[in-house]
Amino acid sequence: MQEISTVILDKKQIAHKIKRIAYQVYETNVDEKEVVIAGIVKNGNLLAKKIKAELEKISPIKVLLCEVIIDKKNPTNPVETSLKKEEYQNKSLLLVDDVLHSGTTLIYGVKHFLEVPLKQFKTAVLVDRNHKKYPIKADFKGISLSTSLNENVSVIFEKGNDRAVLE
Repeated sequence: MQEISTVILDKKQIAHKIKRIAYQVYETNVDEKEVVIAGIVKNGNLLAKKIKAELEKISPIKVLLCEVIIDKKNPTNPVETSLKKEEYQNKSLLLVDDVLHSGTTLIYGVKHFLEVPLKQFKTAVLVDRNHKKYPIKADFKGISLSTSLNENVSVIFEKGNDRAVLE
C-alpha cells in the first residue's frame, strides 16, 4: 500500500518562511556585526544556508556558517561541528534544524553549544510539530503543526521543488 503524502509547504511558501525567519534573525541581531548560523546535518544545514543567503541580502551582518553533526540514532554521542569552539564563543548563535519533532536533536545540539559562553543563543526550524518530549522551543519557526504521533513530517530540498510533506 502506498502512503499518501500531503504537501504542507510548497516551494514558494518555504521561500517566504525562510525570508521571514531571516528578518526575525536580523531584528534580533541588529546590533551585531557577526552571527553564527549552525545547521544540523543534513536538512538543518541546507536550511541554514538558505537563511544565511536571505540574511546577507537584507543586512550588513557577516554570517559564519557552522555544520553540526549529531548522531540522530544515538544523540548522546559527541556532537561534531565544522567550527572550533573559539570561532563561535561569545558570539550570537542560531541553531537551525528542518523539523522539530520530539526535540531530541535540537536539545542535544543546544547542550553542545552551551559548553562555551555565547552572546545570544536562538533556535530556528521550518516546521514545529508540537510533540516535544524535552523542554525546548524554536525561537523562529516557519509553521506550527499539530499532527498525530504516527504521522511524519519531512522537508525535501530539491532544486526548484522544495517542499514539506505530511505522510
